[in-house]
Amino acid sequence: MRILGTISTLLMIVIMFVFFYFFMMRPQKKQQQQRQEMLSGLKKGDKIVTIGGLHGVIDKVDRQSNTVDLDLDGIYLTFNLSAIRTVVPAGQPAEPTQAKTEDDKPYSEGDGDTTDDADDKNK
Repeated sequence: MRILGTISTLLMIVIMFVFFYFFMMRPQKKQQQQRQEMLSGLKKGDKIVTIGGLHGVIDKVDRQSNTVDLDLDGIYLTFNLSAIRTVVPAGQPAEPTQAKTEDDKPYSEGDGDTTDDADDKNK
């Protein structure tokens, strides 16, 4: 009777290990492999999004130092390869397009003199 209890306990431990492997460890390994393939396939001209939400185009990839130089509309920044979240597919825009309206202005127009706005209207 004691042997059956030991065997059933060992069987439950083995079943729990198999469960954890197939439902936790295996999917995580697949995600890591997919991410590694994505990072190893980076090349100049790819559109990417960083973990901080910056959208840019790859200018240079340095595999020895694990860095990537991004062109962000004329501003060049260097990031670690681990800072890249996704590569934007070729058919999609890197940034969402939004029509600008007059209300989107971050400041009011004028000459910068805030003391007398009546003079601005008379000019």
